[in-house]
Amino acid sequence: MNAFRKTLIAGCVAAASFAPAAHAEKFFGGSSISILHSNQYEGVEFDAGGDGGFEYEATYFTFENATAHNWGSTFFFIDRDQGQGSVEGSDNVYGEFAPNLSGSWLTGADLSFGPIKDVSLAAQYEFGGGTQVNNYMGGIGFAWDLPGFMYFNTSVYYVDNDQVSDDKQLTVTWGYPFDIGATKFLIDGYIDWSSAESDHKSEFQFTPQIKMDVGNFWGAPGVLYAGVEYQYWKNKYGLADNLIGDQSSVSALVKFHF
Repeated sequence: MNAFRKTLIAGCVAAASFAPAAHAEKFFGGSSISILHSNQYEGVEFDAGGDGGFEYEATYFTFENATAHNWGSTFFFIDRDQGQGSVEGSDNVYGEFAPNLSGSWLTGADLSFGPIKDVSLAAQYEFGGGTQVNNYMGGIGFAWDLPGFMYFNTSVYYVDNDQVSDDKQLTVTWGYPFDIGATKFLIDGYIDWSSAESDHKSEFQFTPQIKMDVGNFWGAPGVLYAGVEYQYWKNKYGLADNLIGDQSSVSALVKFHF
């Protein structure tokens, strides 16, 4: 059964990556590099007698690429964290690739209804990290048309986990620009919720970023941002309370688009 799910998800990834050129139209494509730094990240206490983990300092370097097409979209990121001091799992590389296939494009019919712009087949592949995971996700996504938002998306996945029991995940992503006088800002981020299973707890992540469009001051809007990221991570990694605590961290952030 696991092999079937992996084959199904791999097929969705391949279809998104190799949509027929004669029918493909690209609406958007862009990449970025981010640097985040905080001394409030939550580490793992591998001594079973620990008191719920410890805070540590780290710098994250992240590369992102996003595209939008008439057949759907892709999102890819990979990051490396450089922990300060003796931190289990520091200097790790972790990444995700998330393609979506538009249901309207696949069927040739307009699947919009109410505030829903489109329904899609959603997939995601997670790789790397301290334990070198390879997780496969497949499900359904909804693109919403909400006033003021650049985008607002929700996806529900079945997750074929590599090292723990399979579970379910809900993901919400958004981007909301606004101005205060001549200064431009962007609030974007994500929410992830995953179900509890026999060998791990339910997890909840709320990770918004608020960024000032610094490049706009010299006539280059949307290129250079500076701001902060807040992350609340309940039951981080789904581990027991004596191994790690909930994370509540504020990170300084710089992001360059190209």
